[in-house]
Amino acid sequence: MKKDLKKAIENRRTYYSLSDKSPISDNEIKEIIDFAVLHVPSAFNSQSTRVVLLLNDNHKKLWNIVKSVLKKIVPADAFHATEAKIDGAFASGYGTILYYEDTSVVEGLQNAFPSYSENFPVWSQQTSAMHQFTIWTLLEEAGFGASLQHYNPIIDEEVAKAFKINPKWKLIAQMPFGTPVGEAGPKDYQPLEDRIIVFK
Repeated sequence: MKKDLKKAIENRRTYYSLSDKSPISDNEIKEIIDFAVLHVPSAFNSQSTRVVLLLNDNHKKLWNIVKSVLKKIVPADAFHATEAKIDGAFASGYGTILYYEDTSVVEGLQNAFPSYSENFPVWSQQTSAMHQFTIWTLLEEAGFGASLQHYNPIIDEEVAKAFKINPKWKLIAQMPFGTPVGEAGPKDYQPLEDRIIVFK
């Protein structure tokens, strides 16, 4: 039985221990992404979000790129820990979703509506965030665990070259996912009275 929306949102957590098993078919994963890209809102109906799904060797290829880039900038005595984290928490999963924003769409809106020009990059980020949250929640509901990573911008050039990404697409985040093999960590909540104001 599918969880209701509130329960699905509550259960969405960050998982760092993943296996390369999938509880659903690759087509069903694609259907989750299709649903989000089609139905998640965007400012001015810009539909600027772009999503790249990496499975199998392409998933592994991404995290090998990340390690290769980091090896050039992480001190040698610290790289082993970095490599172990990537191999055990990200590359070990079933796939990775890359979230992009199409800057040509954003620039087109800036030109069309100059009064709002400064806002469109911000609204673009908000649109991406909504896609990330929606897909993450739906993956969780399907039986996956996932996390959200931000190795951009240091990996952008190599990733774009490896997967022939449109140069106008800006990488926002990476979401490795797979079947969880461990529990999500504890989550602390700040008091709601410090975060919400109600006027009646």
